[in-house]
Order: sequence, then structure tokens, then C-alpha cells
Amino acid sequence: MPIIFTYCRLAVGLAAAVALAAGCSQVQSTALNSEGVRLYQAGNYQQAADSFQRAIANDPRSATSYYNLAAALHKSGKLTNNPNDLAQAERYYNQCLEYDPNHTECYRGLTVLLVETGRTDASFRLLEGWATRSPQLADPRIELARLSEEQNNQQLASARLVEALAIEPTNPRALTALGRLREVQGDRAQALANYQRSLAVNRYQPEISARVAALQASGAGVGVPTSPLANPTPGTQTANQWQSSVRY
Repeated sequence: MPIIFTYCRLAVGLAAAVALAAGCSQVQSTALNSEGVRLYQAGNYQQAADSFQRAIANDPRSATSYYNLAAALHKSGKLTNNPNDLAQAERYYNQCLEYDPNHTECYRGLTVLLVETGRTDASFRLLEGWATRSPQLADPRIELARLSEEQNNQQLASARLVEALAIEPTNPRALTALGRLREVQGDRAQALANYQRSLAVNRYQPEISARVAALQASGAGVGVPTSPLANPTPGTQTANQWQSSVRY
């Protein structure tokens, strides 16, 4: 009996040591990702990629690290017209999705890369496959709406956003996107209503707050109650190069 007890204590000790080592690796990976994001934001994309590669070495199952590395190589490859960087970026986007099949930013980055390299049909297939595999999520439909609008198909974009809101009626991205689409189409009152519903869920959308103020000043939606506005809280966790250019 004492031998069995000693073995059990040893087993527990080894398990604890493994868990501690895994925890340290994840902490180091997080620190390296933060450093990589800082380098990325400073425009040092190759150095950022090096940090993200080291983050992966510390935590090989981190979807965020694979996404960040893909984003850095995507940006670098696009700026330097380097097909090797772009090919690697595509591979790392796919690895990200292996570890997190519902990683929205990764789907967006890979979709953009496919469109930029002349594979728009493949980008639609990618997102449609995601929507089929995850019928409970609004995000695949929102991304399909974004892609449809960028391909000048507002009708399909609107239909996809309606589908997204049927799944998640208070999704602020879908509400913002539908508001923007309605504004583009000239329905300012409905745009204002959508924007206000979005702000009621997520107040930290300064651009939408500005649109609400502008629409109200123009007399759109008179009598529609306003939502409280607030300043955004800065901060980012991933190197998302599409933040300033994506419509929603």
C-alpha cells in the first residue's frame, strides 16, 4: 500500500509540474504576442512576425499567435510584393482555423487575402462553409455581408445581415452594418434606428456615435429616442491590419 501511495503522490506532482510548465509557456506566449503587436503597429512587420513565431514555439496551439503571424506576413507580403510571404500567411491563417474554427478575424484576413490574389469565389466558399458548419453564429453571415457589399451586391449583403439578426437580434456588428447599408441606400430614418440599437448594446463605437449625431442634426428619425454615447476604450489584443479599412 505505501508503494501505491507514493506512486500516486508522484503522479500528482508530475501533473502539477506539467500544468505549471504549460502555464508558464502560455504566459510567455502572451508576452511575445504583445511585443509583436507593438512592433506591428510601429510598422516593423518582419520583426513582429519573429515575435509571433516565438510565441507559437512557446504555445503551439495558440490560434491567436497563428493569426497574428499570418496578419504580419500578409501585410509584409503585400507591401513588398513577396509571394512567399503571402503563401505563408495563407498557411498560417489556415492553421489558426484548425485550432479555432470560429476565429472571426482569421476568417476575415484569409478572405481578404483570397480576394487580393484573385480568388473571390474561394473566399465566398470559405465563408459559406463556415456558415454551414456554425448555424448558431451570426458572424459568418456578417462576414458574408461584408464580402457581398465589397463585390457591389447590396441586396445579398442586406439578406445576410437579416439572417445574422435572426440568429442574434442584438448583435452590434450586424446592427451597425445594416444601419450603414440603409444609410447608403438613402433610408436615413432606418439607418438611425439601426445605429441607435447598436449603440444601446455597445456604446463604444465613436464613428457610429458621430453618425447618429449627424443624422439627428439633419432631422432624420425625428421622435426616435437616442442612445447614450461614450468615448471608446483603447486597447487591442491582436494584429488586425484590416481594422481601419473594413466597413464593419
